[in-house]
Amino acid sequence: MSKKTFTEKEIEQLSNNLYVKSVTSKGITYTDEFKKLFISENKKGKLPRAIFEECGFVVHVIGLQRVRSSGKRWRASFRENGVLGLHDTRSQSSGSPLRRELTLEEKNARLEAQNALLRAENELLKKIRMGEMGAERQVNLPPCQKYILIHSVIRKYDLHRMVNHLCRMAGVSKSGYYKYWSSESAEKRKQREQDDEQVKETILKAFRFKRRMKGARSIKMILEGQFKVIYNLKRIRRIMKKYGIVCPFRKANPYKRMMKATQEHRVVPNLREFKQDIPGKVLLTDITYLYYGTGKKAYLSTIKDSSTNEILAYHVSERITMDLATDTLLKLKKNRRFKKAKGAFIHSDQGTHYTHPDFQKMVKKMGLNQSMSRRGNCWDNAPQESFFGHFKDEASIKPCATMEELRREIDDYMTYYNHYRYQWNLKKMTPVQYRDHLLQAA
Repeated sequence: MSKKTFTEKEIEQLSNNLYVKSVTSKGITYTDEFKKLFISENKKGKLPRAIFEECGFVVHVIGLQRVRSSGKRWRASFRENGVLGLHDTRSQSSGSPLRRELTLEEKNARLEAQNALLRAENELLKKIRMGEMGAERQVNLPPCQKYILIHSVIRKYDLHRMVNHLCRMAGVSKSGYYKYWSSESAEKRKQREQDDEQVKETILKAFRFKRRMKGARSIKMILEGQFKVIYNLKRIRRIMKKYGIVCPFRKANPYKRMMKATQEHRVVPNLREFKQDIPGKVLLTDITYLYYGTGKKAYLSTIKDSSTNEILAYHVSERITMDLATDTLLKLKKNRRFKKAKGAFIHSDQGTHYTHPDFQKMVKKMGLNQSMSRRGNCWDNAPQESFFGHFKDEASIKPCATMEELRREIDDYMTYYNHYRYQWNLKKMTPVQYRDHLLQAA
């Protein structure tokens, strides 16, 4: 806005111009006819200064800055609302408070506007709650959504004179509403929307990488490791929420929370230290069931390196026989990448497979010690249980129709898990990368 003020003589001179509606020492109000004429001539290529001078204005009296800003404002209003945007509505929606008592007709008009806004707000809140699976919680709309609501209500019910009243009802400022719908803000939002679309496409590449669904942290690590793209974790979460990119995740186990809450009251602490940062030192093994096809059942046995989270050996079978555990040990023995560390041991639960003499003899023959969880305490082998949980979330087990398909899917997942699944607690590396990192640091 120009800081130039008008003298009494200049006010009188400007008041005599046909295209001036009113003038004060600080500003001029032009007629709607002049604004339309300005837009028409400006489209033909005439400069704002030339148009003002042809209409009898002395530019050095008005001020060149005021001429330029007026032209810019009118062009923006015309682009957004056409000829209607050039109408002067200040007399219809004055910002000064109304001192007289409202008539019954005006009161009814305000109540109707208020009801229209409340109906629109309730519809939006209903959609939000339905999108959040019916979560009953307090939802606070951000100002930008309230501006959109007010704008839609005004256009739908032709309430152009109720802007001030609707803003007060919604708890937002009128100036903020007009700023939000200004051409400059709209251009910024459009640019931000385009940027978000580009970021979304990049995130989807990581989300679909190796056909495995992932959460925000996994996406961040894959973007850095595979695509050399660094995004802030908050940005990734915002884009995922905005575009409904959802990763299936397991619900927190209530027994695990209870165990954590009572952990400090244990009389005998758990002395097993699985994370020793020595590859090949602590091995974890367990068996889980897999449902696939139409009611079919299979069993998966794995051996996992506790320090690197790498799956060193695994075996799938349709039957839960003793061979399931011993065949997994044989596959570990054939694994050339596995190098046994000094004092290495294998930890399991107290299941019959691991207490069986054949299994224990094979463990001793391989030069490994054996460790077992306490009876009825699955949390002593929590890292292995955690792997099974992630495996069932991320692998496509149910769609497999045959045992061969199931084995192929498990093979693909184990390759993905060891070589491509970045993990936050492994310094954002894959299990194989972290194993190499520990060996180099040793």
